[in-house]
Amino acid sequence: MPRVMLQRILYIIKVYVVFVLAFVLAKPAFMVYQTNAQPFTFGDVWQVIRHGLSLDLSTALYFILLPYLVVMVSAWWPSRKVLGSILKIYYAIAALVLSLAFVADTSLYEFWGFKLDASVLQFLDGTGHATDSVSTGFVVVRFVCFLAVAALLFFVLSRIRKPFLATRSFAPSYPRTLENPRSSLLTTILFLLLIPLLVVGIRGGTSVSTTNVGQVYFSQNQFLNHSAVNPVFSFLASFGKSTNDIPDYHFFPDEQLPRNLFSTPQGSVSRCITTIQTPPTPPNVLLIIMESCGGQFTELGGNAHVTPNLTRLAHEGIYFTRCYANSWRTDRGMLSIMSGYPALPKTSIMKMPSKVRTLPSIARTLQREGYKTAFLYGGDANFTNTRGYLLSTGVETIVSEDDFTSEQRGSSKWGVCDSIAFDRLYEMAVPYPSPWFLTFLTLSSHEPWTVPMPTKFQDEKLNAFYYLDLCLGRFIERFRKTEAWNHTLVVIIPDHGIKYKDQDETKEIRSHIPMIWTGGVVDGPQRIDRLCNQSDLAATLLGQLRMKHDDFTFSRDVLSPDYTHPFAMHTFPEGFSVVDNTGFNVYDLNSQKQTVGQSQNAIQLGKAVLQITADDLRNR
Repeated sequence: MPRVMLQRILYIIKVYVVFVLAFVLAKPAFMVYQTNAQPFTFGDVWQVIRHGLSLDLSTALYFILLPYLVVMVSAWWPSRKVLGSILKIYYAIAALVLSLAFVADTSLYEFWGFKLDASVLQFLDGTGHATDSVSTGFVVVRFVCFLAVAALLFFVLSRIRKPFLATRSFAPSYPRTLENPRSSLLTTILFLLLIPLLVVGIRGGTSVSTTNVGQVYFSQNQFLNHSAVNPVFSFLASFGKSTNDIPDYHFFPDEQLPRNLFSTPQGSVSRCITTIQTPPTPPNVLLIIMESCGGQFTELGGNAHVTPNLTRLAHEGIYFTRCYANSWRTDRGMLSIMSGYPALPKTSIMKMPSKVRTLPSIARTLQREGYKTAFLYGGDANFTNTRGYLLSTGVETIVSEDDFTSEQRGSSKWGVCDSIAFDRLYEMAVPYPSPWFLTFLTLSSHEPWTVPMPTKFQDEKLNAFYYLDLCLGRFIERFRKTEAWNHTLVVIIPDHGIKYKDQDETKEIRSHIPMIWTGGVVDGPQRIDRLCNQSDLAATLLGQLRMKHDDFTFSRDVLSPDYTHPFAMHTFPEGFSVVDNTGFNVYDLNSQKQTVGQSQNAIQLGKAVLQITADDLRNR
């Protein structure tokens, strides 16, 4: 084999090894960063590297395609000035891309609990709130790390010798002094013959199954599985599946799909609310959506001392003890609450204007019955198309951070802190013309967990939820003294839970949330132990108000005698969980395996719900 041909092959191998080593070394770095929340052993690190290597090897092949082409061209035109510059620019870009992927993946995992994918793009919507969850110091440190990793990777790549390139500017006679045309032709033929091997390597073999994230899963511990996943591949694999696309969940032939899963026909229900006005008029409805306040931070998770006011209200009013969040983010949870619509793993329906216009909503239904409708949020109502969704679904008045003073807007990283926003809620609710439907989304119990109160708990998250509970308790006591309280139903429900300590998507408490009804129209304390989702609020509420809910085809009246299929389903980017009479079950869509629980029927049910929901959304 000609010496220069060998040099070219060795060069490509060296570049390939550098990219593979970068992916391999990123894994222990990722794990060490998460060690406080996710303990592991040295043996776990080895297993992560070993099982993740196949995906790293495939992904690294993408990054050598351009160098491969440049080396082929150099057999006929070995210009250091041109080809060397192309390689240098490419390595700079590749180093920046890989560094960004490594730092973003490592930093975001502690908040999201899943690997970097295209869903991150939906938060880069130009509102400027993408970094509101973290402090300035957090961003600065990550930016420095990003630059350092990129500089190191670029230095290593650019220092690999390129003896096959000319040492002076290209001249027509130069190739003849470097290698003869026969050698150049052999080099070209060899590199062309190797292309199918590259394709097979990228594809992950010659079988029907191609390279995928699930191939590196090896443990019942999802953190170890996630650690093995290559973040660049995870992002690229999901990039073609935009968060605004409707996935095709085709698990069953249409004729095999179960029917009447969500059917609770209009009829007689157990009345939990009363009307004391003369003449009787529909009660006001105040919906308080608590940011991130899952059952982990209430008595459901053994933390009644963190949210004592919520605990008291639960036992004074109607307490739905087995309610579960439909999803993991505010834009999905809020839509499930207000439109009674299930959530899909990676699709933000709220960001699909052509679809949200077709959805039912509590606001629109009540508006048709003569209610005034309003929405209050201390942050930016444009984030994730919230304003567009609200206006499309019957909300007449939107009050957001723009309606507060500049001093008030500076009270929280996300906008206006909850204590100030609850004061505005009181001002809106008390004189508001009856009947009204008013929704309030809190914001202080969110990363970076900074709240304007003395430290109660050393754990900043517990402290933030204690502050939320304090603000809620003060508002309720103040509102209780007004005449409006006697004519109002107050519904308190979180938008979602969060990943807290080891409470990830494989733990039931992660999606378990409280739903509490209180207010002057509540007919005494009552405990509802039926399984349900937050998406069932719409039909259940309208059933109590004696209003039709036929257009809420995915919302069930939990208090109806026809509620005969109790189950709750929760989705997250990598899969879903189902709670039914068999217990808690989790299915991973990447590996296509059940990771928690034993009930195949529950998993089949979850698959059916995904397929039915996606088909319904696609046809709207």
